Amino acid sequence: MVSSANAPIGPAWLHARIAAGGVVLLDGGTGTELERRGVPMNERAWCGDAVFGHAEVLRGIHEDYIRAGAEVVIANTYCTARHALEPIGLGGEVERTNRLAVQIAREARERAAEHDVAVAGSMSDFMTDRDNPYWWSDARLRATYREQAEILAGAGADLLAMEMMQEPEVAVPAIEAAIETDLPVWVGCSCRRVGNEGRLVFFDNAERDFSELLDAIVELPVGIVGIMHSEVPDIVAGIDMVRSRWSGPMAVYPESGYFEMPNWRFVDVIPPDALVSAARGWREKGVQLIGGCCGIGPEHIEALNDAFIERA
Repeated sequence: MVSSANAPIGPAWLHARIAAGGVVLLDGGTGTELERRGVPMNERAWCGDAVFGHAEVLRGIHEDYIRAGAEVVIANTYCTARHALEPIGLGGEVERTNRLAVQIAREARERAAEHDVAVAGSMSDFMTDRDNPYWWSDARLRATYREQAEILAGAGADLLAMEMMQEPEVAVPAIEAAIETDLPVWVGCSCRRVGNEGRLVFFDNAERDFSELLDAIVELPVGIVGIMHSEVPDIVAGIDMVRSRWSGPMAVYPESGYFEMPNWRFVDVIPPDALVSAARGWREKGVQLIGGCCGIGPEHIEALNDAFIERA
């Protein structure tokens, strides 16, 4: 079955662009850009606590992406749900961390934007204590994701971006919690190819087929489904599998380099012109929202802007 939930996508300008068949430009990696600019990464929560003591650097990153052409900036809330912060002793800071991250993104928009910009709140599958069964009960996952979603909505996020969705056991409770806020919800799925036949699997678990995730989410009332934090050579296979199940708008924002917790290794990062070349192929397949994830910086977004966006 091919599904299109016909759910809200975002602010009126964004909805109109997508409805007209145009391209919307996303930002690039935030956590990796923080690291590139010297912000120390938390050994367990990666960039989750970067809002404390490094707000100016974070704001500057958002501003640089906006000046490069980004029309959607994603707040630094990828690692700030309770199941990410409480195990490292920051359970009492969940609300402040999420609110401050959205506030910083909104301030960057006010300071730098000369075009329409939406602020997305990120919700992800990131856990600092992933092997602890305490965090894996359906009720607890729903509670922690509902808490984060409500904070992000209350802080002024324009939409919620579900990032690095993989296991349906996590993705479905997270997405459903986001939907409850009545904000537009985007779902970013992560995959990779394995074996001689290039079987598509979860990004972090080669034992499970990527189709398992897609079959669990495509009937949910979300506005965008896409491929994110996946390697550029694997993107087309991911697009094809999503498109076989989803007829609505699609996003792509790949990663480049590799992760050794808590640091990103900026090795063999794709050059901006090569990313543009790949993105032209995604565009031919109907992808309308394009940007980058870990390892992708403002120079990549500027190149995508030059290639795809016409400013009045």
